[in-house]
Amino acid sequence: MKLILTNEVSGLGAPGDIVEVKDGYGRNYLIPRGFAMRWTRGGEKQIDSIKKARDAREIRDLGTAKEVAGRLGALRVTLKTRAGDSGRLFGSVTTGDIADAVKAAGGPTLDRRRIEITNAIKSVGSHRVSVRLHPEVSANLDVEVVGS
Repeated sequence: MKLILTNEVSGLGAPGDIVEVKDGYGRNYLIPRGFAMRWTRGGEKQIDSIKKARDAREIRDLGTAKEVAGRLGALRVTLKTRAGDSGRLFGSVTTGDIADAVKAAGGPTLDRRRIEITNAIKSVGSHRVSVRLHPEVSANLDVEVVGS
């Protein structure tokens, strides 16, 4: 099945890429979740607008990505959230919360879709998250969660 990706899918491609996948994967997972659309000649015209939007959000080159990774490595991010007496949070910390906290701490503006949380953050303390800045550059960020 030939599809046009509308969102970034790990291990498959970026928005605007035309990919060939198995029928079941495309029909049951990618299309219903809005990650892709069926390839058509008319849909191919939308690729340009998808790629323009991606270029506007994306960090331009490898050098800039390495510079941003260095800034993120030196940044101390503190996130205040509601927590119980035992240190357990009411809910969990999301990628949007982390992106807002990085910007508030004086860091660069990050796209929440580029932030990867391996284990859900549901407790007070220090946690490490990964940020994909460029296909070749990934930065680790330490987030200190403080209960209020």
